[in-house]
Amino acid sequence: MMNIKEAADRLGISARAIRFYEEKGLIFPVKQTSNGYRTYTENDIWRLQTIAALREIGMSLQDITQALGEIDQGNQQRLEEYLELQQAVMYAQWVELKRMLDTTQRMIDLNRQDGPLDVSHLHDLADSARRLREARQNWHDRWNYDMQAAIHDQRVQAANGRLPGQIASNVSIDSRPGAMQAAVESDRKGGPDHNGDEIHSQNNSQTAHSPNSDTTYTEDAGSGSGELGVRVGAGPFNIYDNYDEALEQTASWISPVPGEKGLDIGTGTGNLAGRLLERGAAMTAIDQSREMLRTCRTKYPEMHVKLGNFLALPFADHSFDFVVSSFAFHHLSPDQQQLALHEMQRVLTARGRICLTDLMFADAAHRQTYIQQAEAAGHEDQLQTIRERHFPLLDGLCGSLEDAGYVTKHIRHNALLHTLLAVPLR
Repeated sequence: MMNIKEAADRLGISARAIRFYEEKGLIFPVKQTSNGYRTYTENDIWRLQTIAALREIGMSLQDITQALGEIDQGNQQRLEEYLELQQAVMYAQWVELKRMLDTTQRMIDLNRQDGPLDVSHLHDLADSARRLREARQNWHDRWNYDMQAAIHDQRVQAANGRLPGQIASNVSIDSRPGAMQAAVESDRKGGPDHNGDEIHSQNNSQTAHSPNSDTTYTEDAGSGSGELGVRVGAGPFNIYDNYDEALEQTASWISPVPGEKGLDIGTGTGNLAGRLLERGAAMTAIDQSREMLRTCRTKYPEMHVKLGNFLALPFADHSFDFVVSSFAFHHLSPDQQQLALHEMQRVLTARGRICLTDLMFADAAHRQTYIQQAEAAGHEDQLQTIRERHFPLLDGLCGSLEDAGYVTKHIRHNALLHTLLAVPLR
């Protein structure tokens, strides 16, 4: 037993800090009945050490209170989640600081150029940096995926009309009456120059965005919109149409070498990461939803799961051989999507590849045609989904990746769903 001064000296903190933690209900020292002085046990000292350690990494008092509650109950998993959340916050701060350092260096480089300095360049650079900072800070989960975690897999299975584990392979997919059908080969394991797939690089950027030669659509899909075939179907809209087929395509294109390190961003319950795990990859799966990750951990105990998001990946540079994401990228705004691409490239090795599966418009004309047809047909569900999300433009994504030194190819599964593979040229 020791008094407050002895406890403070032992821990290297002030007596005032100890009193503050007591006022906040974090510790409960015994008061002597004779004089009312506080006395501190070894358990109190351990608890104060834990509080000081959590404060040292920047955790808020509210989170410390919850973390201590999990410790008291022996819940190591919940405690790990709180620590990972704090780590994600620190990575976000580090990414932002790194961006500020890069911007400052670019300003220094501009100032060192020969001739008079055009101050407007500095203003433009500062405006761009501010916009990106706001894009990083303004993301939030408007869809409450914690609440959806328990039924996520059932929703996906219902949308595809098949049981878990059934994979579309060399068959025609008919998700609902009036919806599109696609006969897509599943064995596409070639590199970026595989025949039949669209290929784009800085050296062949003139390649037209036309349908893949090995993908066919029904008349319902093709009439009224030229080559793109984007006529709105008669059935209810579901973003998970052709889900299994698209995940299998992603896993097939990545084709990991056993032991390769992969990252699945926005993993949800781990359906894509699980397929890559089965192919021998050492998978890490991140998501901003604790409940999604708990389900993922239950399904795949051997997988490393971690709290995080696209905009500040909680990993060191060059940590992974490939990065994948499915049905998640469209939750980001256009500015945030560019930040996400930069983060993916940051955590990849020099030969690291990217594969994105998501709903995308082929280009701006495709988006305009799709919206016009949905409006004419009175399909409010499609229009509402487009308003709530930010389906990227495929040609823009290809262009961004090609500018960064990648060669890209992609395949289309239905009117909006695409899989895009990017492999570095270097």
